[in-house]
Amino acid sequence: MNPQYRRSIRLAIAALALTLIATPPAFAQAERARAEVERQVAAGRFSGVVLVSRDGKPLFRAAWGLADREWNVANTPTTKFRIGSLTKQFTAAAILQLEEAGKLSLDDPIARYYPEAPAAWSKVTIRHLLTHRSGIPSYTAIPGFFSKQAHDARTPAEVVALTRDKPLEFAPGTKFAYDNTGYTLLGMVIEKVSGQGYSDYVKAHIFAPLGMADTGYDVSAEVLPMRARGYDIKKGQAFNADYIDMSLPYAAGALYSTVDDLATWVTALHGGKVIGAAALKAMFTDWGDGYGFGEFIGKNLGSTRYAHSGGINGFFSELDYFPDEHLTVAVLTNQTNTAPETIATKFAAAYLDAPAMPTTTATAP
Repeated sequence: MNPQYRRSIRLAIAALALTLIATPPAFAQAERARAEVERQVAAGRFSGVVLVSRDGKPLFRAAWGLADREWNVANTPTTKFRIGSLTKQFTAAAILQLEEAGKLSLDDPIARYYPEAPAAWSKVTIRHLLTHRSGIPSYTAIPGFFSKQAHDARTPAEVVALTRDKPLEFAPGTKFAYDNTGYTLLGMVIEKVSGQGYSDYVKAHIFAPLGMADTGYDVSAEVLPMRARGYDIKKGQAFNADYIDMSLPYAAGALYSTVDDLATWVTALHGGKVIGAAALKAMFTDWGDGYGFGEFIGKNLGSTRYAHSGGINGFFSELDYFPDEHLTVAVLTNQTNTAPETIATKFAAAYLDAPAMPTTTATAP
């Protein structure tokens, strides 16, 4: 690690924005979790923000590293990060809102809303798309997609066309396979049914009503205050992440947000302010292979956990919610040689009063 970067790290840590409200033994475990993150920062393995909240009230809120390495601008808790596939839970909630409004049914065939659907998709339903059980191949799995096609702007229909004529990977409803094409189709359904563009719909029906002013559809060309730049770390050296045109991730992964807005979202969603009780129950039902609608459903640290990760060029994210304890953990990072789920679990362990996870030794990347 070069001396200038070491100085930048020290400056970023010195500028650390931190709110810590805890009582023993959670305080001690939270301090160990924080110290572990700072070891990772010093080793060049983390740059980002962590928030822990309960019932919408922050328990821990801290930022490390740099939002912009060229200008030595530190991350803060209000820095905006691309959140990748965390976008899917917003898309799922939008679909459920439209179902509640009587504008669609989860068991409608996708061909009703996408007339170009091939005959092989005749049994694919909206529910299959929500749960990654459609069998439609994911466009991001096309060999060489990120190196050869990710720079080119495409409409959602053009994205779907990348795999539309490929055979289904399995019969709809029989298996689980993570599928970004499916969530692109869901975005198209939202647009067709609502008469609004996807970004306009989620802003008008989710972000604005909840006061999520720091969340939106990321457009590279627009000037967005407090937006982090994404980085890849290779052999200890930082590089600007490869460009991706944000028309491509669309309803599967194109949103940006902050940890505060994500905590607001979780509290509002589970507080019945986004969708009704029946829709919320459906969203967090395990429909097979530990997945609901835009969320993984499972256990962690002995507690029920709803969780999802996100990854997009230069960024990783993790958003976990423990419903029995009303505990939210959000981790956003703007470099790719890190493990946000592991960091989230360390902090969750502190505030769930679970056994501390073993401390690992950070080494230079």
